[in-house]
Amino acid sequence: MRRLLYFMRDYRKESILGPLFKLLEASLELLVPLVVADIIDVGIKNGDAGYVLGRGGVLILLGFTGLVSSITAQYFAAKAAVGGCTQMRGALFAHLNRFSYKELDTIGTSTLITRITSDINQVQTGVNLVLRLFLRSPFIVFGAMVMAFTIDVKAALIFAGVIPVLFAVVFGIMGVTIPVYRKVQGQLDRVLLHVRENLSGVRVVRAFNRQEDEREVFHGDSAALMKTQLFVGKISALLNPLTYAIINAAVILLVWTGGRQVDSGVLSQGQVVALVNYMSQILVELIKLANLIVNITRSLACLSRINAVFDQETGMEEGSFEGENREQPEDAGDDGNRAVPCVEFRDVSMVYQEGSEAALERVSFRAFPGETIGVIGGTGAGKSTLVNLIPRFYDASEGSVLVDGVDVREYTYQGLRQRIGVVPQKAVLFSGTIRENLRWGKRDASDEEILEALRTAQGLDIVEKKVKGLDEEILQGGRNLSGGQRQRLTIARALVRDPEILILDDSASALDFATDARLRRALKERKKSAAVFLVSQRAATVRQADKIIVLDDGQVAGIGSHEELYRGCEIYREICLSQASAEEEQAHEA
Repeated sequence: MRRLLYFMRDYRKESILGPLFKLLEASLELLVPLVVADIIDVGIKNGDAGYVLGRGGVLILLGFTGLVSSITAQYFAAKAAVGGCTQMRGALFAHLNRFSYKELDTIGTSTLITRITSDINQVQTGVNLVLRLFLRSPFIVFGAMVMAFTIDVKAALIFAGVIPVLFAVVFGIMGVTIPVYRKVQGQLDRVLLHVRENLSGVRVVRAFNRQEDEREVFHGDSAALMKTQLFVGKISALLNPLTYAIINAAVILLVWTGGRQVDSGVLSQGQVVALVNYMSQILVELIKLANLIVNITRSLACLSRINAVFDQETGMEEGSFEGENREQPEDAGDDGNRAVPCVEFRDVSMVYQEGSEAALERVSFRAFPGETIGVIGGTGAGKSTLVNLIPRFYDASEGSVLVDGVDVREYTYQGLRQRIGVVPQKAVLFSGTIRENLRWGKRDASDEEILEALRTAQGLDIVEKKVKGLDEEILQGGRNLSGGQRQRLTIARALVRDPEILILDDSASALDFATDARLRRALKERKKSAAVFLVSQRAATVRQADKIIVLDDGQVAGIGSHEELYRGCEIYREICLSQASAEEEQAHEA
C-alpha cells in the first residue's frame, strides 16, 4: 500500500477533493428523508400545496447539488486513479527493463505481461472506487443511524443492532474471498502462458498435428480457472441476498415498532417514513460497500502481485565507469598495438541457478582488436552463455570478464553496450519501417550508413526489391520476411552502430553456404579494427577465424587456429569430419 501511495503523491489534491465532494453529496442525501418527513407531517397533513411545492423545490435543489458534487468527485477520483496507476505502470516497465536475463527467465514473460496490464488495470479500478465510495458508504451508514437517533432512540436501536450484523457478514465473506482471488490471478497467468506459447509456436503445433492436444490442455486450464471463479463468485453472490434479508427483516421490525409508536402518539407518520428511508439508504450503501470490498479484495491481490515484481531486485548492480580514460593493465602483452585485449576472460565459470550444473567452467582467453574469434561446440556446450557474458546479459559466477582491460561489472550499461553490437540467435525485428529498425543500432544513422551496413550484411537486395525501399513496413516480428532476410537485417542493425566488438550468435544459420561465406568475407574487410565473435555449429563458418574456441559441456576443449585444432583437438576434428564430405575427409587424412 505504501508503494501505491508513493505513485499517487502527485495527485494528493485530487485524492482529497474526490472523497470530500462525495461526503458533500452524502450529507445532502441524508437530508432528503427529513425533507420528505416534513412534507408529510406539515404540507400533506395541513393540505398546504404551497408548502409541499416549496419543499419539493428543496428536494430538487438537493438532488441537483448532489449530482454536481458526484460528477466533480468522479472527475477527481478518475484523474487520481488513472494518473497514479499510469506512473506505477511506467515505473514497473522501467523496473522490468533493469532485470537481467536471469530474473526474466525465472519470473516468466506471461506473468509479467499480466501484472503490467490486467493487474494494474484492476488496481486502477479499485483506487477509483475507494476514492468515491470508501468514505461515502460508511458515512451514510453511520450517518443514517445518527439521524435515526435524532428522530427516536427506541427505533434507532434497531439500526444499532442491524449494522454490526451486516458488517460481520460483509467482512466474513471478504476474508474468505481474498485468498481465492489471489489463486484466480495465478491460474489466469497459466492460461495466458499456454495461449502465448500456442500462438508463438502455432507452426510447430500444426506441423505435429497437436491441435487437439493443445485444445485439451487449454480447456483443462480454462476449466480450472472457471471452477475457481465460480466458487468465489458463489461466495460473493451471498452478499446481496444476505444483506437484503437482514435489511428487510429490520424494515419489518421498524415498521411494526414505528406503527405502534404512531398509534401512541410518540412518532408521526412522516418520521416513520424517514426512518424507513434511512434503512433503505443503509441497504443501498451496504450493497455498494459489499461490491467495493469485492473490488478492493481483487485490487489488493493484484497489488501484492505487482509489489512482488517491484520487490524482486536484479542480481546485477550497474557500475559507474563510462568507458573513457581506460588504463593499460600491468600484464599487457609485448605487442604495443595489442597491449589491451578487447575482450578477456579470466578463469570464468557460470551457473544459471544455484545447485544446477555449471554452464561454463574456468574459461580463459584473450581477444584483441581486429581478431575474428570463432566459438564452436555441440548443442548445450555453452557457446551462447560465453558471448552473453561480454555485454553483461548475465554475470559470471566466478572469475572476471574484461572489456578493454576493465571488468564489465564496473561499466555503466550504456558505457559497455554502446561498444558492442549483438546479433542474437533469434532474429527479432519490430513493427515499423526497415529504416526505423536499422536505426536501433544508431539513432541518427544516415541512409548511406544504413545502406553500407546492408551491403556488408548481404541484405542490400532486400531493400532494392521493396517498392518503398528503406520505408518498407515490417510487420510485427518480421512476419513478412523470410528467416534469412530477418537474420541479414539484424546483422545490418548491429553493423550500423560500428561497434568495437561484434557478436554473431549463430546468426547466419538460415543463410545458405555461399551467402554465409560472402558475409564473413565482407565482415573481415569492413571490421578490421573490431573483435568479431562468430558463434556457430558449422565448422565452415569458423574455419577462417584467427582463433577458434572449442567448447565441450561448458569446458574449453581447445583454443587455436583451424589447422592447430584439427591436429590437436579430437572434439574439433570430430565436428569437422562429421560435416565434411568423403572427399574432404580423404584430403584431411592425406
